[in-house]
This record gives sequence, structure tokens and C-alpha cells, in this order.
Amino acid sequence: MGKIRVKTQTAKAGEGTAQGVTKSSRKRLDTGVMHIEATYNNTKLGLSDTSGNIVSWSSSGALGFKGAKKGTPFAAAKVGEHLGDIAKELGIREIGVIVKGVGAGRESAIRSFVARSGAIISFLEDQTPIPFNGPRPKKPRRI
Repeated sequence: MGKIRVKTQTAKAGEGTAQGVTKSSRKRLDTGVMHIEATYNNTKLGLSDTSGNIVSWSSSGALGFKGAKKGTPFAAAKVGEHLGDIAKELGIREIGVIVKGVGAGRESAIRSFVARSGAIISFLEDQTPIPFNGPRPKKPRRI
């Protein structure tokens, strides 16, 4: 058993490097739908086309916020700014917003997204689930 020799290759100029590749591989959209899920613990945003296919998404946890800071309006605003930059790259000019949940970051995510991307809101829909009957009541006490 002898020593193992490892050969290394050095890349020559213009050979095997990705110098001519651009970042325009994403498809262009002019209208889209932003889905917001705002819970007490986190805020998730998804950007989709009009047929519902997700193009990009982000959350406050994905941006590095941890613990109770994930549910704050500041974290939701940062997520909205991040997704606003992506929407600007995609060329989105008109957006519909679907909000779900009762968290603190509902409104701040929308405001920061619109401020960063410059898109016009075409519709705003609230799909927060509301219980209509509640839990089963307790049994009566027997003495």
C-alpha cells in the first residue's frame, strides 16, 4: 500500500468557465399573485403566476430570524422587501394579494412588497379560516 496521488487540473482562461452565462433564465411575468400566511410565530410569502404555480417564496425564518422575532412586523417587512426585489427582476407590474392568518406581519409585508417592487395591487382577498361551530362543550358535572 503506497501513497495515493491526486491529480489536480487547472482551468485555462475561457475553458470550462461560465463567464458568458447570464441570470435571465427566469421567465418574465407581468401579473402575479402573492400569497401571505401570517401566523403568530412566522410569516411566509409566496409569489405565483395567475394559474397558481409558485415562482418564488420566502419566510422570516429563511431570512435568518429566530424564535419570537420571526412573528414580528419587522421580519415580515424584510420578507416583503426580499420578494419585492424578486418581483422587480421578473417584471411584475400588477399583483393580487391573498392573505391567510391573523399574525402581526399581514399589513407590513404588503406595504414593503409594494414599496420595493412598485407593483399595483389589483385585488386583496382575506382567506383566514374562521371556525363556525367551535369545539364540543364539556359534559355536565354529575354529583
